[in-house]
Amino acid sequence: MAALRAPDGCPWDREQTIDTLKKYVLEETYELLEAIDQHDHDALREELGDVLFEAVFVAQLEQEAGHFTIADSVKAVADKLVRRHPHVFKRDEGEPALETAGQVKVKWEEVKAQERGGQQKPKTLLSGIPAALPALLRAYQIGSRCYAVGFDWDKPADVIEKIREEVEEVAEVVASNATLDHARAEEEMGDLLFSMAHLSRRLGIEPETALRKANDKFTRRFTAMETRIAARGGTMADMGIEALEAEWQQSKAEEKAG
Repeated sequence: MAALRAPDGCPWDREQTIDTLKKYVLEETYELLEAIDQHDHDALREELGDVLFEAVFVAQLEQEAGHFTIADSVKAVADKLVRRHPHVFKRDEGEPALETAGQVKVKWEEVKAQERGGQQKPKTLLSGIPAALPALLRAYQIGSRCYAVGFDWDKPADVIEKIREEVEEVAEVVASNATLDHARAEEEMGDLLFSMAHLSRRLGIEPETALRKANDKFTRRFTAMETRIAARGGTMADMGIEALEAEWQQSKAEEKAG
């Protein structure tokens, strides 16, 4: 990377800034997630390298600006892992071992809270969650932080009841006027999606992953339906909803059988 950024290196690489690299960092991250979802280990090997490349690229720019090096980043995360796993690294100092993943999550958040408390500018519990996260993932993280301090539903069934309430509120907005109150509908849909993200968390399911898999499943089935209709010389636009539903059910059955 240093060679690429050198005066006699690559013109494109030399023009980049930490701001111009943001879209590439995001693209490579999503390509890595896709490889994980598909359990494509060859692609996973390649995509991990691409993500590491982006990390090295950003660090090289920061090193040139005199801020830090990639070694500083690696040391920082190693120190953090040791600090946030006292049940592993401080057993010889009397720190008790933990038995469950739930206990580990609680301890992790406790240590993070202590770290925030030691900073000159104290942060709130939720302020460390990046606003740029995908919305479902951010809702999931918000719920995890709240769980760490005991602000949560007692059981998943309680969240399901909350979801029913939110669905009813959306239904009320839809039924209340001939002209949809878009602002209120948006608010109620947001509340519904937020509650669904919390149910996903309580079930131990990361909602972004679940939704990506649902998108992929729908895409497969829809494409199979579209291809089958086109092979007969037909078009979906010329078919009624009942015929399309029958084709959809056939796609589902073929996928399950295959």
